[in-house]
Amino acid sequence: MDPSRHLADFEPTLWGDHFLSYTPQQTEISTQEKVEVDELKEMIRKTLVETPDNSTQKLALIDTIQRLGVAYHFHNEIETSIQNIFDTTMSQLWSENNDDNLYVVALRFRLLRQQGHYISSDVFKQFMNHNGNFKEILINDDVQGLLSLYEASHMRIHDEEILEEALIFTTTHLESLLPNLTNNSLKVQVTEALSQPIRKTVPRVGARKYIHIYENIESHNDLLLKFAKLDFNMLQKLHQDELNEISRWWKDLDIANRLPYAKDRFVESYFWIIGLSVEPQYSRLRRMLTKVVNMNSIVDDTYDAYGTHDELVLLTDAIQRWDISAMDSLPQYMKIIYQELLNIYDEAEEVLAKEGKSNSVIYYAKNEWKKLTAAYMKESDWLNAGYIPKCDEYMKNAVITATCMLYVTNSLVGIDKLYITRENIEWLTNGLLIARSAGAICRCMDDISDHEANQQRGHVASIVDCYIKQYGVSKEDAYVEIWKMVTNAWKDINKEFLFHKEVPFFVLELSLNFARLGDTTFGDGHDEYTSPKAETKKMLSLLLVESINI
Repeated sequence: MDPSRHLADFEPTLWGDHFLSYTPQQTEISTQEKVEVDELKEMIRKTLVETPDNSTQKLALIDTIQRLGVAYHFHNEIETSIQNIFDTTMSQLWSENNDDNLYVVALRFRLLRQQGHYISSDVFKQFMNHNGNFKEILINDDVQGLLSLYEASHMRIHDEEILEEALIFTTTHLESLLPNLTNNSLKVQVTEALSQPIRKTVPRVGARKYIHIYENIESHNDLLLKFAKLDFNMLQKLHQDELNEISRWWKDLDIANRLPYAKDRFVESYFWIIGLSVEPQYSRLRRMLTKVVNMNSIVDDTYDAYGTHDELVLLTDAIQRWDISAMDSLPQYMKIIYQELLNIYDEAEEVLAKEGKSNSVIYYAKNEWKKLTAAYMKESDWLNAGYIPKCDEYMKNAVITATCMLYVTNSLVGIDKLYITRENIEWLTNGLLIARSAGAICRCMDDISDHEANQQRGHVASIVDCYIKQYGVSKEDAYVEIWKMVTNAWKDINKEFLFHKEVPFFVLELSLNFARLGDTTFGDGHDEYTSPKAETKKMLSLLLVESINI
């Protein structure tokens, strides 16, 4: 074996040719399905509009619609209602009529902050005693209220001591109450929340889980439940059709034989894309971006696990040039990678040209590849020199290699939004804090999950190694401090939603969803992308294979 190559022995795909087997008839949505969904949608819209904005019922309805994964159908109605609720809340905030129901106050707080409206955490002071602690009476009297406060606490920003206390208080007591809960539906809700709160949950994963939870809540709305199930199944058919097309592209590339050192994770890559944006109108985005993610995975493995330092210099230079003539300088296996990268963006430019749309966003999409491969090259330089950087130096580079900026910027190629301006994109690509924070979350969690394996195969120093060297601490102490970095990055994300309106809201949501994907993929200390387990396949089967019984 060539000692200059830091080879990794990646596990084979869990999926084989499964998605090649789908036929157009299997993924076609029938006229009857469309008619039934449209009828139910209109009924739910009517209920949503007619329910008073300042009622508990309206808050619960919006929350349920969002958690069932069908809020995209009612975007304008929810926006209007949330704005009205915010306006009313701000006018009544310090009046004597202020609500004293913990469940309602916490739910309203979370819904408003999720939508980008700042409401002070002081609204929870009424539930605290004169010592600044939450009242003990809340523990046994109101499990639903505790759960609502727990979810609200994950919307905290920096220096919100009330919400820090709320997180500790609710986590401690929900964990102690859990074994004795007799309401099975509530018990499942608490278990899921403690495992992963709403704020950190990939929406499509959360929807699949919550449909089952909601079905077992006695007071559920039958029409809303049926609508959510039908909508989930219809979206799943669309996703299967997209995966069928992507599978054919992947099979034609024949990566397993042509680039055998690279991971085969095209289904897991597609999960990242539906994690970013799941709605039917973004089909073009998913088809293109899944190709981008797969090429990123191959390029990452080339820098990490196969290419020699001299070869990587050539690849980096070729991508900086982004010109077919640069192909001549590359070794044969890198030509395969480079040609396909050029193909993806040539195809995207052709599509936009046919639609009479500007392709200026593609300039920025390509530019993110240039930034990314330059950052990969820097890591290769560090490895080649045996250099372990300081934490700040590492993280400055790592938020680029975490790929959030690549994915968010490339997403804009596939989103038909007239109000995406050059100023929006430049502000985004010049270092949007929310994207850097999402990248930091993924990089830190990924580094912890892969730390042991990477040490064994001559990988570049991770944030763990950098922290240990810089501060002279143990691995366990480094983990603790790095998790604090993750927590702070989540606070930065929450802050960006509240105080930065320079870019459209959906761009902020793309970065948030990237962070959620990181939490799902690396949250249990295991890298579910590099080495997916049976649980990973089960989750993806629920999202992409198994329909929900109506």
